[in-house]
Amino acid sequence: MIELELVGVRVELPANTPIVLLKERAGTRYLPIWIGAVEATAIAFALQGVETPRPMTHDLFVEVMQALGAELEAVHVTALEDGTFYAELHVRSGKETFVISARPSDAIALASRMEDIPILGAEEVLDEAGLELDREDDPDADPEDEVRQFREFLDSVTPEDFMEG
Repeated sequence: MIELELVGVRVELPANTPIVLLKERAGTRYLPIWIGAVEATAIAFALQGVETPRPMTHDLFVEVMQALGAELEAVHVTALEDGTFYAELHVRSGKETFVISARPSDAIALASRMEDIPILGAEEVLDEAGLELDREDDPDADPEDEVRQFREFLDSVTPEDFMEG
């Protein structure tokens, strides 16, 4: 598994499709995952520190886990099949760890509400769907420039570009 960091969410135009963007911590590949609007909003709210008057579904799930003494240990993006990403929640309760199947968007929305939850991606998923931006091998490269390049890429890509033909 490869450790990833959550870069953020954005809307792919012209289809207005939300995308969550992950990046290799020790590499240069990005992993875009098309997600639903509700999950995109949940992730964006968590990243921006927005507190809602009533708990959103992901907030409620975090509160239930805490009340039960369970801890989210990690999120694993495990597979990409027929254009659909799959993920798992690795949850510890007492001395046992449970693996729970989840949509990546929900798993990331949960992790974004907690501190220091690793997001890991299967090497096969990054090999298949990971993208490298055209950039010079400059360790001092401006991250904002990388994000700008990625946004330009997203303006021209569609989900069908990741489907096998």
